[in-house]
Amino acid sequence: MEFFRIRKDIPFMRHALVFNVISLMTFLLAVFFLAYKGLHFSIEFTGGTLLEVSYAQAPDLDKLRKQMEVDGFTDTQVQNFGSSSDVLIRVPLSKDAETSKVGERVMASLAKVDAGGAVADPGMVAVPTLKRVEFVGPQVGKELAADGALALLLVVCGIVLYLAMRFEWRFAISAIIANLHDVIIILGFFALFQWEFSLPVLAAVLAVLGYSVNESVVVFDRVRETFKKKRGMTTPQVLDHAITSTISRTIITHGSTQMMVTSMLVFGGPALHYFALALTIGILFGIYSSVLVASPLVMWMGVSREQFIQTKVEKQEAVV
Repeated sequence: MEFFRIRKDIPFMRHALVFNVISLMTFLLAVFFLAYKGLHFSIEFTGGTLLEVSYAQAPDLDKLRKQMEVDGFTDTQVQNFGSSSDVLIRVPLSKDAETSKVGERVMASLAKVDAGGAVADPGMVAVPTLKRVEFVGPQVGKELAADGALALLLVVCGIVLYLAMRFEWRFAISAIIANLHDVIIILGFFALFQWEFSLPVLAAVLAVLGYSVNESVVVFDRVRETFKKKRGMTTPQVLDHAITSTISRTIITHGSTQMMVTSMLVFGGPALHYFALALTIGILFGIYSSVLVASPLVMWMGVSREQFIQTKVEKQEAVV
């Protein structure tokens, strides 16, 4: 299905060097912010206490956050969990506080605020019900971080092997460089603005890897098809034709996906905010990298028509 068809190929490869320079500068900035500021990890990675509490009616989360800040809790997460009357609270690990008493202090702080959000009057306290409390130690957090890095490495290796077997090693290297470019830029944004990096965000990063490589595969498949069907075209012309002929498909696919992600970003609340934000950054830069980073890299690596055309070897007749 196509919304439109462009009759004349757009000369993307004429500006390939400019695109690569922009990508390199963006990549280096992301690496700088990662090295200078680092990621703001959630308690899944750093350790802390997680509490799930229930109210008789939906509480005012902003008032709960403010009351906890007054009582000395910093960098806490307070969000709805399941329903509007259930609240999930994450308290980061603190060296000064006793781990065993964190849950008691949090419940005492919550008891100071009534269900409507105002500071409770004597005799009108809306006491929340503690449903569960869990402690995540720093050692568990380190294991989660190591497992996340391992998952990222395995995904990268799988993508390289898949593209190398389906296309050619030049395409595999170009695609993985472009996809890692997307991942580093996402992490750079989270480091620059110190957004919280949690397990859902890690899942979004892995999803972006698969999503970006899908776009690269579509473009590369059209490149291979053009090399086989059309003779007399130079490599830049083949790449321009492949990108131009897939623009309509790119707009449909990425536009539909972004509509869903935007709805999560706007209506999903704090639980899905950073997950949707990571996906949004990944989708936008994924379009750029798949089209304007991977394709120029393939061209610089010397892809040509001869690599896709099998030459027929004539059998010599046996001499009697």
